[in-house]
Amino acid sequence: MFIGHQAALAAAMAWTTASALWRSLSQFGTAIELNGLKNGLALLFFLPFLFTLPWTDQIGAIVVLLLSGVIGIAAGDSFYLGGLRRLGTQRALTVEAIGPVLASMGGVLMMGDTVRPASWAGALLVSCAVVLVAQQSKASSATNGTAFGLLLCVLAVMCGLSGAFLSRHVLITSSLSPMQTAAIRLLGGWLGLLPLLRGRLCPKHLPKGVVAKVVLATLLGTNLGIVLQQIVFQILPVGQGITLMSTAPVMALFLHRLEGESLQWQGVVAGLLAVSGVGLSSL
Repeated sequence: MFIGHQAALAAAMAWTTASALWRSLSQFGTAIELNGLKNGLALLFFLPFLFTLPWTDQIGAIVVLLLSGVIGIAAGDSFYLGGLRRLGTQRALTVEAIGPVLASMGGVLMMGDTVRPASWAGALLVSCAVVLVAQQSKASSATNGTAFGLLLCVLAVMCGLSGAFLSRHVLITSSLSPMQTAAIRLLGGWLGLLPLLRGRLCPKHLPKGVVAKVVLATLLGTNLGIVLQQIVFQILPVGQGITLMSTAPVMALFLHRLEGESLQWQGVVAGLLAVSGVGLSSL
């Protein structure tokens, strides 16, 4: 269990760092184009694991993981990037904060997970911390398409959770390793985006000077992040794992100085709530 907790927090840190990189790249393509680019690059690094798959022995599990990738990675990540562009960081993160609570409820209803009162309390505290961070964010929000942006963010949460439940089901019922399941999910996500990309595997206006930043963001947020996520889903109940990984926005507080923002009292309170929530979830 302790390894699962460490993997979840490491995944949150990887996504936090990668998010800062992707934020500076959002001007170079649409949500679908950037999502397709990162999935295609990440899949290249996972190709060796695809060749080790027992395609004939685990065909059912592989199909489920491909579907998980289409739902959670292709659809979910695209929905979130689209919602973020319309709402701005503050409101998008507020909507995303419903994820841990929904994950815990879904884990009990769909997966038969046992969630202790301490874990429920931890989920509530972390959710409050994420909401507080979102509310104190100084990022500007778009004024147009607000309702559509809210819908996109809710869809992103639902898709991400659906993909997580499918992935955890395979991890606890098959012999596939986290690295293999991560590779299959990425393959599903990339294949799901291909029809929308129309053969364009890279955004038109991507300067050569930002290629290194794209690769680094992909390695951190997609490759490392998804492997750690698969380890979490293999060890921890979905609700508890999602709760711990949802500390990513709180970890972003440490990037305030780099982004030219001052740390406000809301951020300090959010940090304390997050630490308390993580402690309760780890009991």
